[in-house]
Amino acid sequence: MPHARNRNPSPIPEVTWDTGLKEMNETWKGAIACIGVAVFFVMTIGIIYWQVVDQPNKNWILRGTFSGLIWERRTHSLVIQTLTEDKTYVEIDVGNVGNPDIEVPFVRNLCWLNKTEFCYTWDSVAEVKISLEVNEETETECYSMSWAPVHCHVELKDCFSMTNVSWYGGASVRGQTWPINNQNATMQPFTVSDLKDNPSGFGSALERYFLGSSGVAVLVSPDIPLQLGVDSREQFCLQSLPSMERLPLQYTVCVAPDVKTVHQQTVQQLPQHRRELPNMKTLWLPFWKMLASVDSGPKVERELRTFSNRLRRHQLGEGVISLNEHSTTLLSDMDHDYLNSRRRGMSKRMTRDLPLVKLLNISITLSPFLAVDTKQFHTSLMDGTEAYWLSLPSTPQGQLVPVMSQWQGKFCVKLNITNPGAVSWFLDRVGSLQAHLGMEYVLLEGGEGNLFEEQGLRSPQALSGDNYISLLADVATRIGDTTIVTAGTRSSHKPLFVRLTPLQSDWSLMGLKGIIPSLLHHTLLGYNFLIPDAVALCLENWSLMRSCSFVGWRLQPSSLSSVSTHHPGLSERIGCLT
Repeated sequence: MPHARNRNPSPIPEVTWDTGLKEMNETWKGAIACIGVAVFFVMTIGIIYWQVVDQPNKNWILRGTFSGLIWERRTHSLVIQTLTEDKTYVEIDVGNVGNPDIEVPFVRNLCWLNKTEFCYTWDSVAEVKISLEVNEETETECYSMSWAPVHCHVELKDCFSMTNVSWYGGASVRGQTWPINNQNATMQPFTVSDLKDNPSGFGSALERYFLGSSGVAVLVSPDIPLQLGVDSREQFCLQSLPSMERLPLQYTVCVAPDVKTVHQQTVQQLPQHRRELPNMKTLWLPFWKMLASVDSGPKVERELRTFSNRLRRHQLGEGVISLNEHSTTLLSDMDHDYLNSRRRGMSKRMTRDLPLVKLLNISITLSPFLAVDTKQFHTSLMDGTEAYWLSLPSTPQGQLVPVMSQWQGKFCVKLNITNPGAVSWFLDRVGSLQAHLGMEYVLLEGGEGNLFEEQGLRSPQALSGDNYISLLADVATRIGDTTIVTAGTRSSHKPLFVRLTPLQSDWSLMGLKGIIPSLLHHTLLGYNFLIPDAVALCLENWSLMRSCSFVGWRLQPSSLSSVSTHHPGLSERIGCLT
């Protein structure tokens, strides 16, 4: 029987390797995994260290020809500096963009393809877009900033530092200072209000323009509701209104080598209108304010005659006797009775006083308010002209109901200045008074404030914010070039005079000391033709002087520089009338 052949002639015995290779593969896999985890951990630590610790505090966002915009990580502020970082134009504190729990260590430009734009979103709270415009001819660079809330009811607040910068412009206040660094104002709507009712508000002249001594100017968008607050010697802040409409916060910051250049170039960005001058002879006449507590037209005439005789007796020259609204109403009603009496053939002796009134140079006071207990208001309701007054529908399709308010201690309605018929009615009333009284000067007051917003009502778009004051200025222009208004906004180009805020009878900033700061403030905003309100003064001479009157001041046209250095720019008439 043949033997079976051995298939493995080698003397080395066979060995099986499968188990050993599997054990070695498992070991290497574990080692590689540990190394990978360690590398990932080290990279994570490095990234965190770079973003939190090693990252520079300053990040250049945009660069112009001589200035640039920097993000300050630690102070959460945007800073405009020269490229050499030797001069800071302005520092804007953006806070935490509506959420105090958000930390913003680094910003990344989402519009990096465009070297003149910067876009970023703060944790889905607000979106910011900044664009740079360079004008090499005028050496001016402007940064247009737009903050848009992503969600509803988000407050956007930007604060401009006063450190090493003197700020001018904005709105006039009670106790005006120059510059505004020493002012204090709580956060409130940036609109003109009546300082009699709201002493801590903004009054007289208001423009959305601020000028800084470092060569910076701020222009705020005119069509967006806004709030303003001023912290003395620290900062002034712009804040949007939280609402369902997600209102943005928009403004433009321009910088130049000096304050003169930036002012001249920035004002050219404002809407350009042809400047019309008022009647310049008004500046050479003192305004004498007659305050008479009377209750009838004949008594007003007697006071006018007495006041006029006193002026002539003291040889105070030609001037304008200013009547308040109450005296104007009494005199106009009497004049109406006089005209009717002439038709009935009343004797000449009973009407002898009217020619004196017409010969006097008087100024009357009117307002867009009408008392609800007057015959004119009842007639408008009967005639179906209730739309002449600011109204709201009683139901979505219901009849208009006039909105009432208080004026001069009476319940009144306010003229709907967006209604052409109402404006024509008001102008006809003024024309009738001019014909009856022969007066030349008209003072329009009562345009301040927003009747709807003050009562928590939704304002029509045409009358939102300060639009009523702008429309009232248009009406005042149609009356004549000697018309005086008590407030102005976006109307410095119109041929009107602006009456300054009434002052106290002392030497404080709320008195005589505030005249020059108020003059400089109004002039910077473009309101160059001013009528200061009367100041109560008295010369103590008991042997000759028995009563005192309110004496008006007048301003001569003067440039901004000359007024600050030459006192003759203010002409003073002081005295007591016996």
